[in-house]
Amino acid sequence: MIDKSDSSLSRMLSVLDLFSDQRLHWNAEDISEQLDVSLPTSYRYLKTLSDAGLLQRGANAMFTLGPRIIVLDHYIRQADPVLQCGIPLMKELVLQTGFDCVVSSLRGDQLLDTYREFGSTPANLSYGRGRPRPLFKGGAPKVILAGLPTTQLHKLFDSHLAEIAEAGLPINWADFRRYYSQIRKSGFYFSNGELETNLAAIAVPLHQGEGEVIGALALVTTVNRMAVIDQSKLTPLIQRVASEISARLV
Repeated sequence: MIDKSDSSLSRMLSVLDLFSDQRLHWNAEDISEQLDVSLPTSYRYLKTLSDAGLLQRGANAMFTLGPRIIVLDHYIRQADPVLQCGIPLMKELVLQTGFDCVVSSLRGDQLLDTYREFGSTPANLSYGRGRPRPLFKGGAPKVILAGLPTTQLHKLFDSHLAEIAEAGLPINWADFRRYYSQIRKSGFYFSNGELETNLAAIAVPLHQGEGEVIGALALVTTVNRMAVIDQSKLTPLIQRVASEISARLV
């Protein structure tokens, strides 16, 4: 039997999932229609979430995400084991290279950057902490997806065929799987103007100890700066740092 209180709580929390780059403001009427709930229920959701600081009311009875989200994000950063052990090592890597260093992870079917250590000449990145990135473009997504179990990779393939085609990747499962298998075997991926035309990156996977891939570590700079760098020397540097971080996550 489904607990009605759990079902109601889940439906109320789904209000938070409505917010995106495309739509940052919602009112009770639109939420009622989107979630297929009554208008009184929509108002109740908004009041409860506002009282908790997860939403805040603005002009014209429109609601946006609330300040409690900022506080919770701070706690998430403090509790993140990858950041706890990885930030000091990332700082060292930035000092050695001058490039930005970025940590990314896969949450469900969303690829998110979770931390960025700025280099001597910070890259102009369109994506930052919390903003979902394209799943099939750029270095970090490539090395993360390459390390997924076959069943999980196949699910992403089946549910994102349009994005895969738009990214210029194989739309045949066998070829798609082979493409990522090659990345996994190489242990790194070099992206040159793939996600953003003026940026290049080299990414390597992060593992839970010697086990599953839990994220990616990337060095990011401009295409012009990367062009004059000896990548054969850069790759071992980032691989060593990724290995050190992974070893501390046992």
